[in-house]
Amino acid sequence: MPYVEANGTRLHVEARGQGPALVLLHGTGTSGRVWDAQLADLAEDYRMYAVDARGCGRSDRPAEGNDIAGNTADVLAVIDALGLDRPVLVGSSVGAVFAIEAALAAPDRIGGIVSIDGPGYWPAVSLGDKLVEVAAATDRAAQFADWVPTWYSPAASPELIASTLRQILESSEHVDELFADGASYDPRERIRELAVPVLFLHGALDASIPYEVSQTLAGLAPRGTFRLIEGAGHMPHQERPEAVNAALRQAAPRLAA
Repeated sequence: MPYVEANGTRLHVEARGQGPALVLLHGTGTSGRVWDAQLADLAEDYRMYAVDARGCGRSDRPAEGNDIAGNTADVLAVIDALGLDRPVLVGSSVGAVFAIEAALAAPDRIGGIVSIDGPGYWPAVSLGDKLVEVAAATDRAAQFADWVPTWYSPAASPELIASTLRQILESSEHVDELFADGASYDPRERIRELAVPVLFLHGALDASIPYEVSQTLAGLAPRGTFRLIEGAGHMPHQERPEAVNAALRQAAPRLAA
């Protein structure tokens, strides 16, 4: 079952393990490969599904649907295609946006959410101009070569940064439309209506999105909690996988209950 059909697009899904379902959603331009450390560890206790979003990794590359609404619809379509009963959605960066939007749209189909360094309201407050600039860049390789290293802490290996950059440059240029679409994103009012439990994890060294953003959203969500991941930047599931895996293993039973 390496592929599922979602809104006319063939999406790659890597499934591993047995137990309660966790659906893993990566950030813009990367792929399900960013979850390798979670698949290797948590599959002992959970049924893990790492999804390549449209335009990314091993999935199809359509010119349309590369926005928040389209990707959110894809998440719900994947849940239906796999026959999952209220899975926990684990989203990194913009993947956290898709998870939150899916739960707001269909709370009866989602068990819980883990948001990992989600942008929250930061695009509307500070990051929006940068996202518009990225979306409009004519030299995609140079743009991301400058930006991607800032996603990681100073201790991150060059190989990890190079792997992330390679995934993004291999993705469809159409996925960059997500940056422009999300430039004014601000869920603060609607997140008060979030019916499912949500754990906000955030790297303490994230240079793109301050951890206070996740901390604030955790306070606004009716069933929100917050946990800081020390020593990590914007991608703590890759830089500090042992800390993120421990947090997921601790929180997942509560989120899935």
